[in-house]
Amino acid sequence: MKRKRGEKEEAAEKKMEIVWQTPANPPEKHDYIFRDGRRHVRPYYFEFISHVKNRWAGKTIVDLFAEEFKGRPYDYYVGAVKCGRIQVDGEMVPVSYIVKSSQKISHFVHRCVLLPHEPPVMAWDVPILDKEDDVVTVWKPATVPVHPCGQYRKNTVVGVLQAEHGLAPLFPVHRLDRLVSGLLILARNATRADLFRQEIEAGKVQKQYVAKVVGVFPEDEQIVDVNVNYNAREGRSTVEVGNSCDGSPIKGKTACTKFTRIGTNGIHSIVLCKPITGRTHQIRVHLQYTGHPIANDILYLSENVTNRSSEGVNADRAAHSPHNCLVPENNSSDKYEDSTKEDFDIDPMCTNCPNLVPKGYDGHEEGLWLHCVQYSGSGWVYQCPYPDWAVLT
Repeated sequence: MKRKRGEKEEAAEKKMEIVWQTPANPPEKHDYIFRDGRRHVRPYYFEFISHVKNRWAGKTIVDLFAEEFKGRPYDYYVGAVKCGRIQVDGEMVPVSYIVKSSQKISHFVHRCVLLPHEPPVMAWDVPILDKEDDVVTVWKPATVPVHPCGQYRKNTVVGVLQAEHGLAPLFPVHRLDRLVSGLLILARNATRADLFRQEIEAGKVQKQYVAKVVGVFPEDEQIVDVNVNYNAREGRSTVEVGNSCDGSPIKGKTACTKFTRIGTNGIHSIVLCKPITGRTHQIRVHLQYTGHPIANDILYLSENVTNRSSEGVNADRAAHSPHNCLVPENNSSDKYEDSTKEDFDIDPMCTNCPNLVPKGYDGHEEGLWLHCVQYSGSGWVYQCPYPDWAVLT
């Protein structure tokens, strides 16, 4: 969708032709740039919309942004208002404009507010495993979020499937953390999604994952039945065990996971994980509780892992090994390398251009050794093959 711009703005932006995107604009194949084994999103102009809250009312448009959205300097917001990149109710306003409650505010940016460009993900395909009239299942690659969230909009499983396979709308049935790979079920209509949701909420769905953990995991089945307490500020969970002596209340939510060793080579073990509940980072923190954390999970590597250089390597280093492929061997990113020389438009007001990778991104993030292999319910079962790292040598 194109928006007409003022003469001053056109001069300031060297008469650039800008196409503004909204959530209604679907991802397309040409939106992606493949470079150094990563899938990047070609920087694009996006309209962020918000409505004036009561506590914002009475402030100038510039002061509002400077106080509430501190990711950019004050002078940027002055310039953005003057050239029409910040508008009120679809109209350009002066920098002294006083906003009123419930007014619509649009901020047109070179995606996005805090990180101007979307972060890259690994350049793997999203292989389709099953395709039915009302359900599609895929092999989700690690590092790719399931749906638009935070900094990600197009670099998502839903976005890639829409861009490369024309699959839309899609309704994710369950969640997988961004760094986790494996089976992802997506309903193709709201009715089917609701049926899945009802089964999951009723506890009628069984889930199975495989993990590669530190050390020799016990041969007998291990059942971890301890509460999980997620700290959103720290971005990690802890287990909470009650103290019968002082009678202190147990924090967190009830959580239970069953673990069965599949194999071990004396250094690592492959473990089948069956979460009975679905808490944030449940499998990761429960494996830490057993003393056998996921071997490349820096967030939960146990304190008793003293030699992390040999027993527990982080996700960044792990994926550099050719034996730790997170997707099928024929799912190579080599075919995409021709696009590495493609350039993109430089925005004169963007705080990230001319860099493609957003500021603050280290560029070496890889996936966890945790992979979803099966979901089953009443009369249905969906599966995903094991990853290469699940074969011990």
